Amino acid sequence: MTKCVGKLLSRGLAAALGFAAVQLAAVAAQAADYDVGSIHIAQPWARATPKGASTAAGYMTITNNGTAPDRVSCVSSEASAQCQIHSMTMEGGVMKMRPIEGGLEIKPGETVVLKPSGVHIMFLDLKQPLQQGKTAKATLKFEKSGTVDVEYPIVAIGAAAPGMPAGGGTMMEGHGGMMQMSPKH
Repeated sequence: MTKCVGKLLSRGLAAALGFAAVQLAAVAAQAADYDVGSIHIAQPWARATPKGASTAAGYMTITNNGTAPDRVSCVSSEASAQCQIHSMTMEGGVMKMRPIEGGLEIKPGETVVLKPSGVHIMFLDLKQPLQQGKTAKATLKFEKSGTVDVEYPIVAIGAAAPGMPAGGGTMMEGHGGMMQMSPKH
């Protein structure tokens, strides 16, 4: 009997993991790429937020195919009252998150990955929780290349980045410290 229960449990777990992988792949497949001037934006995504959350983060890959540096900033979002580009650093065992003043520079030929525990789009004062399966839209402004509206498909709370192993890439993973946001919001 125990052997039978073990087989059922392992099959159920395998089915659940398979279903979760298919859902994440479907969301990643829905993510559109964007081009504005010499800039290419790939694989934008965000995580769902719990009820009552006031902030969320968005991620993507930005490539500068041009010959001059460009700077990007987040100018507006339908999901939140304000959006900014933030960096995360560890200082004395405390994770600190701060807005990048003047926008994020992307050098010619450079690809910058905005990801959990690193540089990311910060949605401040959410108008409502981000819900899995929906999208969050933000307007990004590049100093030289222009403005583009980007839709961020929303994956499950705690989901790994598209293309990453499950369970990885959470904001606090492996830091063991506290998180502190800069008062410059």
